[in-house]
Amino acid sequence: MRVDLFDQLLADKLGIVVTDWDPQRVVGTMPVKGNRQPYGLLHGGANAVLAETLGSIAAMLNAPEGKAVVGLELSCTHHRAAHDGLVTAVCTPLHVGRSTSTFEIVITEESGKRTCTSRLTCVTLDRPPTTP
Repeated sequence: MRVDLFDQLLADKLGIVVTDWDPQRVVGTMPVKGNRQPYGLLHGGANAVLAETLGSIAAMLNAPEGKAVVGLELSCTHHRAAHDGLVTAVCTPLHVGRSTSTFEIVITEESGKRTCTSRLTCVTLDRPPTTP
């Protein structure tokens, strides 16, 4: 049985919107509302989903034609809490190679203060992974 994966994207559930994209820069936003942890702060896992979403898009934009990319390692350092509004993430490449690519994703709150710095490394595959 094949599942329609495009109606089950985690980024949609979190309200992530990609606003700008090219191989050198991917930008997206995510609301704090609906993505809070019990103390009322933006959940760190939501930051991770935002970072991996933008980093994966950037990896795909930088991959050779006919290749697929998947996440290999994600790290997130949470600098300060976001309480309300939107956070904005900007993803830029640190390394684009033949078999791996690494991206920095900086997440800021509406005042422009950095709330999280993430790094995503993706591996380039010869073909897309199998879907159910």
